[in-house]
Amino acid sequence: MKKLEYIWLDGYQPEPSLRSKVKVTDGNPPDWSFDGSSTQQAEGGSSDCILKPVNEYSGPRSSDSLVMCEVLSPDKSPHPSNTRNACVGLLSDDWWFGFEQEYFFTNPEDGTILGWEDGTPRPQGDYYCGVGSGNVQAREVSEAHMDACLEAGIMITGTNAEVALGQWEYQCFGKGLKAADDLWVSRYLLYLIAEEYGVSVNIHPKPQEGDWNGSGMHTNFSNGQMRDSGTEELMNSLCEKLGAVHKEGIANYGSDNDMRLTGNHETQSIDTFSYGVSDRGASIRIPIYTVDNNWNGYLEDRRPASNADPYRICLLYTSPSPRDS
Repeated sequence: MKKLEYIWLDGYQPEPSLRSKVKVTDGNPPDWSFDGSSTQQAEGGSSDCILKPVNEYSGPRSSDSLVMCEVLSPDKSPHPSNTRNACVGLLSDDWWFGFEQEYFFTNPEDGTILGWEDGTPRPQGDYYCGVGSGNVQAREVSEAHMDACLEAGIMITGTNAEVALGQWEYQCFGKGLKAADDLWVSRYLLYLIAEEYGVSVNIHPKPQEGDWNGSGMHTNFSNGQMRDSGTEELMNSLCEKLGAVHKEGIANYGSDNDMRLTGNHETQSIDTFSYGVSDRGASIRIPIYTVDNNWNGYLEDRRPASNADPYRICLLYTSPSPRDS
């Protein structure tokens, strides 16, 4: 018998929350029903929703496998809350994504950021990639999360302490639609590991007002043409086409992002689109790697918020504007 930990996204707005339950079975993961009336996905009089397994991961804890699922309606059609299904058939493994997930560790009792319990800490400066107990909080939780992701088969390419005290980042690389699945499962593992250490995770894009960096989920993306036949003209044209759908992008890049995209703290204003080489104050950064590699490489979209749905981000890149270049 195997213990399978089913994971899905609920119907809460503006962003879904993660849910899970464990099934014991002696076969492959079957479709499985759940009470949608308890997850904002059904009414009580007709409450069944269906979990459809779409990706399976090695279980890094007590479960044998983690099973990422789509949510279906009782007639087996995609549920209205199912943002993944719209990407099926549009996103091939030719598309590579690197999500830079930022977040804060907080105290579950009152939501204060770790290291802020006695008041506002000294200003930003020493915390980014910091070393030492005065500069870093909960490194052991970040490292346990990285190990759990690698054990599950999720490609975490790095972690680091971020600009504010108690803030961390990890980078999650993947190909095609699985890249977004991996990011959601990596978030699930982050909450799970933090739970074991008695801390909470906050992925709001601006959990602390004032002269402090917010949390984003910068998205590095490329396709085969960008990696193998790139030119300055191609990269600039892609940026221009993303600029043409800037409002659509912002609408899909997470709630409360206006609190983060102010034009300060390494961001461009939410109402302005810009791009530039090595410019961390731009909407799209053209990495120096891409330029030095004869314009073969990737672009970094710095607009997505830390709470953004990666399925919605990926779908934007498959729209006609960037895809038909």
